[in-house]
Amino acid sequence: MEEPATRESEMSLSDGASDDDLPLTLPTDGSHSGSIRKGCDPFAQTQRSKLQHRRARINQQINKEMRMRAGAENLFRATSNNKVKETVALELSFVNSNLQLLKEELEELNSNMEVYQTDSEAINVPMIPLGLKETKEVDFTLSVQDFICEHYGEDSSLYDKEVKELMELRQAMRTPSRNQAGLELLMEYYNQLYYLDQRFFPLHRNLGVHFHWYDSLTGVPSCQRTLAFEKGSVLFNIGALYTQIGARQDRSATAGIDKAIDAFQRAAGAFNYLKENFSNAPSLDMSCPSLCMLVRLMVAQVQECVFERITLTTRDTHFTSQLRLAQEAARVSDVYLLVQQTMTQPLMKDYVPFSWASMVQVKSEHFRALSHYHAAVALCEHTLSAEDGSDEEAEKAFLQFYVNVPAEPTLIQVLQDPEKSRKLGKAHLRRAVIRHEEAMRVHSLCKILRKMDILQDVLCLTHKRSLDKYSELDREDDFDETAEAPEIQSQTHQKPDITPPNFSTVQVSDIFQRLGPLSVFCARARWGPVRVICLQRGEGGLGLTLRGDSPVLVAGVVPGGCAAEAGLREGDYIVAVDGEDCKWSKHGEVVQMLKSCTDRGVELSVITLHSHDTQQVDKRTIMLSLGSDKENTRQQRLLGAAKGQSSASLLNWNRKKKREGSGLTRRLGSTFSLSFGSLRDTEAMY
Repeated sequence: MEEPATRESEMSLSDGASDDDLPLTLPTDGSHSGSIRKGCDPFAQTQRSKLQHRRARINQQINKEMRMRAGAENLFRATSNNKVKETVALELSFVNSNLQLLKEELEELNSNMEVYQTDSEAINVPMIPLGLKETKEVDFTLSVQDFICEHYGEDSSLYDKEVKELMELRQAMRTPSRNQAGLELLMEYYNQLYYLDQRFFPLHRNLGVHFHWYDSLTGVPSCQRTLAFEKGSVLFNIGALYTQIGARQDRSATAGIDKAIDAFQRAAGAFNYLKENFSNAPSLDMSCPSLCMLVRLMVAQVQECVFERITLTTRDTHFTSQLRLAQEAARVSDVYLLVQQTMTQPLMKDYVPFSWASMVQVKSEHFRALSHYHAAVALCEHTLSAEDGSDEEAEKAFLQFYVNVPAEPTLIQVLQDPEKSRKLGKAHLRRAVIRHEEAMRVHSLCKILRKMDILQDVLCLTHKRSLDKYSELDREDDFDETAEAPEIQSQTHQKPDITPPNFSTVQVSDIFQRLGPLSVFCARARWGPVRVICLQRGEGGLGLTLRGDSPVLVAGVVPGGCAAEAGLREGDYIVAVDGEDCKWSKHGEVVQMLKSCTDRGVELSVITLHSHDTQQVDKRTIMLSLGSDKENTRQQRLLGAAKGQSSASLLNWNRKKKREGSGLTRRLGSTFSLSFGSLRDTEAMY
């Protein structure tokens, strides 16, 4: 299952990062405090935790069976012994049967919507939440320690505390609580991955850490070494957690409905962000068709909440109010129909749980029935007299109510004639009853939906209400065949917003700040070994010019001066003065250290960036980041083919071209490409 990560896929993750992705603040004093956010107790015996534990167990069993199948398939292809082939074929059929049973069990867990619903006694149609992606533990210790020794030239044992904190943060991220604190925990880890990428993921090599994640719906494992896969999976879980928060809201009051709308809109934003910025995901749940389906599903659930809120606030049976409810219900039906069509696409048809597809179809039929019911209420409880021309608003609303306006009788005649209104209302109720019965039929075909008592209660209550209303309008002398009700024009007064994730709301600081400012001390930069320069103050001073903060740069060296004779060079960065670390020191602090030196002189520890290598990196970075999605995909296919791997296994981080270029210039250009003579206002000679 493991696919080697490519250099391009790792590169695209960091180089395309926009300002929206970066943490809100970057401390400049080198200080750091651990995370205050913690995950849930993994041993807590709540319904939701039990469900997640069962999911994790099934995921591990699926992983084991798939490894056995892969080994059996390899043996089947390699052997020429017919008896061995027969034995292996028998074993393969047994493994495939086990896999099918496990996937059916996992599908039943994924369809367990009631666990995530509100505890309120109000009768509402259940929402569809999404389970979190499971992941294995990751041990960063050896890889990070080796990189610190090799790349940064420091004693890695000094950073044991930071490595432990990183691993504890990832462990906590695996079990987020189902509230704002859980979202902030996921956001914190997501933001921390930016720093981790900058510190330990260079362009020319791989860190060697493997990230294992399981598909949210099928449990199929995927393993990648690229940090983009880790980042995308965390982002997926942010969206999934929003769906659970939205599903648990008490929608019997407007406050709960508003919270549900906000949660589902943010879930749609997270999935949409993932769809637009990731390509060639190794698991189906993060593929473009799946994310498109999830975005549409969240939008549909937002539209459903909008209808529920209007229903709560509309207590009267006024004509225009009922028409508005009818059009809102028609809109909900339309968006669920769009979700249903997305779920029946070839790639999604066998992937989406049957209970999800059934629930979406039930809702589409249910809200179409409600649309016709409210149209009937509007027609039967409101009429206009021929002499009364004051109700122009009602006439205008009714003229825009249908997709195709019937020729006979005209709509004005219908409003002015109670008998014509009754007959048209009866036609709408007939269609409402038919739609209710279709919703109940689809509901009865799904074993999992049949277990949901609240859904059955909603369907039965609305069906009975429409039947009772139809009985009121039905007359013994009504021998005319009921006409076909026109199709209602769907319309909404609140279009759903897709709210993208705002990563800057959660402030984080770099766990490995003590390595130095990220502008210089990062995985992309290369520098020579630390040089120790002993300076003695002469008659003309030390003979050097300093500029900037954290770290302070040697902007110039006076030819023939003390600094030049000691071996100090223009472009050196001062990392320590007399053994005292000053990577994070301000310009004035370093100057004060130099001025306070005694007659014995001062000892400077400096490093020199390899500007030539850096410029090559910068150029290569810009070329890759500005490449089109097609070019990235083409390069991935070539690399995958060369190594005998499938291109679908590669995860690439793609950004909008404009944002890629500008973000790159800001971050890399300001550090490496800046000429020493471009800024003179902060320079001073000593």
